[in-house]
Amino acid sequence: MLPANVSQPCKDYRFSHHLLLPGYILIFITGLMLNVMALWIFMRCLRLKSVVMIYMFNLAMSDLIFTLPLPLRLYYYSNHHWPFDDFLCQVSGSVFQINMYGSCLFLMCINLDRYIAIVHPLRWRHLRRPKVAKVLCLIVWIMILMGSIPTAMVHKQNHCMTQNQTIHLCFESFSDNMWQNNLFPLVVLAEILGFLLPLSSVMYCSIRIFWELCQASQTRTLRQQKTIRLLLVNLVIFIICFVPYNTTLAVYGMIKAHILKVEKQTQASVRQVLIVTMLLASMNCTLDPLIYYFSTEGFRNTFKKLQRGQAWDSDIGMPKNQVMEDKSHQVYTSSKVKQFPADNFIHLSESLPSLPTTLFLNAPIEDSET
Repeated sequence: MLPANVSQPCKDYRFSHHLLLPGYILIFITGLMLNVMALWIFMRCLRLKSVVMIYMFNLAMSDLIFTLPLPLRLYYYSNHHWPFDDFLCQVSGSVFQINMYGSCLFLMCINLDRYIAIVHPLRWRHLRRPKVAKVLCLIVWIMILMGSIPTAMVHKQNHCMTQNQTIHLCFESFSDNMWQNNLFPLVVLAEILGFLLPLSSVMYCSIRIFWELCQASQTRTLRQQKTIRLLLVNLVIFIICFVPYNTTLAVYGMIKAHILKVEKQTQASVRQVLIVTMLLASMNCTLDPLIYYFSTEGFRNTFKKLQRGQAWDSDIGMPKNQVMEDKSHQVYTSSKVKQFPADNFIHLSESLPSLPTTLFLNAPIEDSET
């Protein structure tokens, strides 16, 4: 991107900066603590034992990457100018895109996993393997990192004049020519691959799963209840964080690219809405931990035990007091078994009662989610 003409007067963005500053302070503190704790629990306590946990781990990693450069934004919004070099401006601008569209794609992977587990548990069961999940996560990271390269190229700092001084800006003040030639094509590509594709997939999978669970005549099991909570949290995150921002971004991009002809006042209003929805989109790094807590029983139990200050045995992934209880229970059980005479056991020559085959065919297939 060519630098803006230094003789161009600076626009007053102080109102937007005052609006964004407290929101990003809260997002930085909350998102950093929650995602560091989530990554620690996934790696040290739960050991990424299931496919869903692998997707959630990568989702938490994407959220943590977003929070790390937020202090640069906070400094910019508090001082209204960018004192750093172009590289840090490019990193700060592209990391936002990495987090938002990476979160959309990882949430899509989580919903697809639940869809396969419930709607097609036998036909596509081979796709629910940890190796497949790791390959899909690698593909997602390659996609969002490749998409961040052109985004970083257009996020170089701009220049403007105020009170005979040159002010450096970042994240804003892009010219209409830049929107037409560079930004708008990137927006269209990101909207299709990073937003519309995950949104349509999440909606389709959620509808099919809800329909499948409603068709079941028996009472919902605990696993089905966790699946419903997971889908609802995913939908809430999409509706609150991603739908408003991406919809407003598409409208604002068409205005800046002169596809939509509107008045200057309308354009300014759309930009203010875009700023608010951008803050909502950034909140996803604080809302994603709700997925881990309300949908993953192992994560929720671990979090509660850590809150109570229980010591954790990282070698086996259990609280130490529970390990002692299990060992004492095993010793007690083995001592009781020795008290039974050998005549009370079933000999191999005796015939066992046969169980109906339908019991095994109709039983639900368990997966490794905990």
